[in-house]
Amino acid sequence: MNKITFFSRFESDILNGKKTITIRDKSESYFKPTQILDVFTNETDRLFAKIQVISVTPISFDQLSEQHAQQENMTLEQLKGVIKEIYPTENQFFVIEFKLINEPI
Repeated sequence: MNKITFFSRFESDILNGKKTITIRDKSESYFKPTQILDVFTNETDRLFAKIQVISVTPISFDQLSEQHAQQENMTLEQLKGVIKEIYPTENQFFVIEFKLINEPI
């Protein structure tokens, strides 16, 4: 499936290029570099963008850094809070780096 969802609060950061990674658990680690994904809001399943996967890299919670926070357009403290909110019991994740594809939807 060539679909990925994001909480709608991240939509503007994705569309303006401020958010260039997403951190997901193992259930969403199957994406591959060069793959093009339709991007939908999690809450309403509304298509709002297309992205191309650049890389998928395993990472532990303790390895999250300021660089990851910058790529998520937040502070490291905010990033760790969001990750724990979404995945309260997980410690192993995957950093999915992507670029926005500028074409009409």
